[in-house]
Amino acid sequence: MNYLPHITVETGEKPDAAVIWLHGLGASGHDFESLVPHLQLPDSLAIRFIFPHAPAIPVTINGGYVMPAWYDILEMDFERKIDEAQIQQSSDAISALIEREINRGIPSRRIVLAGFSQGGAVAYHCGLSFQQPLAGLLALSTYFATWRSVQVHPANAQLPIHLFHGSQDNVVPEAMGIEARRVLKEKGLAPSYQQYPMGHEVCLEEVQDLSKALQRLLT
Repeated sequence: MNYLPHITVETGEKPDAAVIWLHGLGASGHDFESLVPHLQLPDSLAIRFIFPHAPAIPVTINGGYVMPAWYDILEMDFERKIDEAQIQQSSDAISALIEREINRGIPSRRIVLAGFSQGGAVAYHCGLSFQQPLAGLLALSTYFATWRSVQVHPANAQLPIHLFHGSQDNVVPEAMGIEARRVLKEKGLAPSYQQYPMGHEVCLEEVQDLSKALQRLLT
């Protein structure tokens, strides 16, 4: 099978857990690769981090310019009009990476999805619809693009979800993260929410909180 091109970083021999981390619009898998050592995870956690690269496609809001993107964004209003067929395609491609980890011996309950901005929107869709229970989902500076159409699978109806957002984000305003939390609660989930005095980025305090979240989900 042809998998998305990706970078792999392992924190120990014979990993028994995996984190699949999706970058934002216009970036690449290298975007979060350097974050792994800064998480300062304990030696007891042997994790395989997988950082896939999105395909290069024309993006309408950027004048049709071709760039790495998980899906096309048609309008930049609060609802973020998007190409839902493309977000499904990206979700399917991430599901294939999850299945590969399961086939390599890592139980689905030891697999975490993480995503920043546009990557987080795919992580929401993929994680909630995946047909085996996952360990959790980390949603960074993102929004729930397909909250109306996604079919939450019973296996992940109680998926642990941690939201992280900057109060000064002018790309994905914090109101969109708060709305995602509200919708998730309506769907019966219990997401946590952490806010930071930052823009559309990642800060040291957030990295520390991400590490704590991963340790809770995988220890």
